[in-house]
Amino acid sequence: GTPPMYGDKEAQRHWMEITTNLPIGDWYRNSSNNDLLYWGLDYPPLTAYHSQLCGTVAKTINPSMVELFTSRGYESIQEKIFMRNTVQISDILVFIPAVTLIVSHIIRIQKDQLSIRAEIERFFILLWCFLQPALLLIDHGHFQYNSVCIGFTLLASYAISKDYDILGSILFCLSLNFKQMS
Repeated sequence: GTPPMYGDKEAQRHWMEITTNLPIGDWYRNSSNNDLLYWGLDYPPLTAYHSQLCGTVAKTINPSMVELFTSRGYESIQEKIFMRNTVQISDILVFIPAVTLIVSHIIRIQKDQLSIRAEIERFFILLWCFLQPALLLIDHGHFQYNSVCIGFTLLASYAISKDYDILGSILFCLSLNFKQMS
């Protein structure tokens, strides 16, 4: 029979396995070391580099999480905590600053000055953005890292609104090179 494919977490964990154990030229190529039918890496290169970074950290914590071949279907409490932490750290580094920046920018444009009421509005808008159920359930529950490309897109929008067109273009290219959904 066909071995189980597990789910989204396994896809992300497997990409960490592939990117930390194979040369870059083999990440997207079907071979005896990289069966593309088993969660083949099918996202743009920035996702692959992100997987490599996370996989390198995983390898230092517990090499069996990303060991080539033998880690397929690997599950442990430590691994689940690690995977969730990779999503949360990605949020902290990209999504949260991007949302905070863009919401603050919009509030300033609307109010033309910061007041107590504007700060309260800002707080509740940020709270709504950070507790957005789709991101919490999908990114944190299924390890999709959608917030990274959304964060890059928001940063690109902000940069372009401030007439930093080249920076905005670079940030949008980063978004597209992380996930095609941008």
